[in-house]
Amino acid sequence: MSKHKHTRREFLGRAITGCASLGVTTLFSGITNMGLLNAAAAANRPFNRSTNNYKALVCIMLNGGNDSYNMLVPRGTDEYAEYATARTNLSLEQSSLLPINPLNPDGKSYGLHPNLSSIQTLFESGDAAFVANVGALVQPTTLADFQAKNNLPVNLFSHSDQRLHWQTSVPQDVASLGWAGRLADILYTNNVNQDVSMNISLDGINVFQRGNVIKEYAISAEGTGSVLLNGYDQNDLRNVLKRQTLDNMLDHTYNNILETAYSNTVVDSNNSSLAFSSAIATGTPITTSFGADSFSQKMLMVAKTIAARDILNVSNQTFFVEIGGFDTHNNFLVEHADLMTQLDAGIASFSAAMNELGVNNDVTTFTMSDFSRKLVSNGDGADHAWGGHALVIGGAVDGQKIFGQYPDLYLGNPLDTGSGRIIPTTSCDEYFAELALWFGASSADLDQILPNINNFWTPAPDGAPVGFMG
Repeated sequence: MSKHKHTRREFLGRAITGCASLGVTTLFSGITNMGLLNAAAAANRPFNRSTNNYKALVCIMLNGGNDSYNMLVPRGTDEYAEYATARTNLSLEQSSLLPINPLNPDGKSYGLHPNLSSIQTLFESGDAAFVANVGALVQPTTLADFQAKNNLPVNLFSHSDQRLHWQTSVPQDVASLGWAGRLADILYTNNVNQDVSMNISLDGINVFQRGNVIKEYAISAEGTGSVLLNGYDQNDLRNVLKRQTLDNMLDHTYNNILETAYSNTVVDSNNSSLAFSSAIATGTPITTSFGADSFSQKMLMVAKTIAARDILNVSNQTFFVEIGGFDTHNNFLVEHADLMTQLDAGIASFSAAMNELGVNNDVTTFTMSDFSRKLVSNGDGADHAWGGHALVIGGAVDGQKIFGQYPDLYLGNPLDTGSGRIIPTTSCDEYFAELALWFGASSADLDQILPNINNFWTPAPDGAPVGFMG
């Protein structure tokens, strides 16, 4: 018997498209558990239309641990020498770095990875900024705290746990709700249309967008985005008969309250999927060119969804997009260079599309990753580390600046836990609080969205924890 190996994403895709051939109970359960829609809960939600303009947060998850010390690199003579000495065969040539000119200089010179020319342009034009040495923290942490294991994140340096901590911002626990989900729980009534979740994922089920009330709405980068029941929108005889049979089942009035809830959820989910597809198909056309790679195509679908915002009748949306391959223990320089090329191209096209749609000031894109990598080489790559640099893009960003504290890169510095594994000096909570406040949360909401925020910053109506959103 042959054996087939499938990725988690392939499995989920097959499960969704195969729903129409399953039994009724399995069908209902499958759609509900896939998190395609909160249709059952939507009927009882209050309505509170916001007077704010449209705003969207686009989260790019650099899956696997981006080696961000080769993304934003010190370029000055002394600082580069420290970097090159620590990184040895992983270091980039000083002459290859793309120079940037931060408006808030800290006395050092910086450059970008040579494959980030579009991001260099966005930075220099004021549409991009970096947040240096950010990471998952329970409280401000020193080297002595680390050595004493004083209130550190759970399972520090583990891929799965650190990726989870970035999505939940509750690193002292293995939490099941994400900070974008908690944010949406507070703000979802800003959207007139309650049939499609405020939180839209291009990469299936995720913790980042999971709230108590709001879940992620999973779409595809293909076609019109919406994941329909297999063949439901096709008009050949077989699928017409299948659609009629399914519609007849869903029209049946069930006496059992659980069966009724299942039936209503599937009806609403399928109807909303059709409505979503129609909105994408009829939204403002985008002429900006996007690459054929997976990441660029996901960003194109985000752009199409934003272009359909008026048809969808929404004021707030979050998007979750992954780009994988950052677990670079081997062949680092080649693989990381390719990833930087993909990231640069996808962000460049997306930024151009936002300008084309006239919403560049209303859409903020930001990166997350499991962690950065150790400065010290393991031979042809680098092992798991902690603090790293994040990128923020958009017209509302206080751009051409590096926020936070860029650390010294000599081995044995006061933030080095060993082999150039750097303790973060800016917490995820501060980073995310800035984004949440811009998105529309009040300072009074922050401790619900980010339970640890008071460990780092006291929320105030007229303040900002980092400053990159002006």
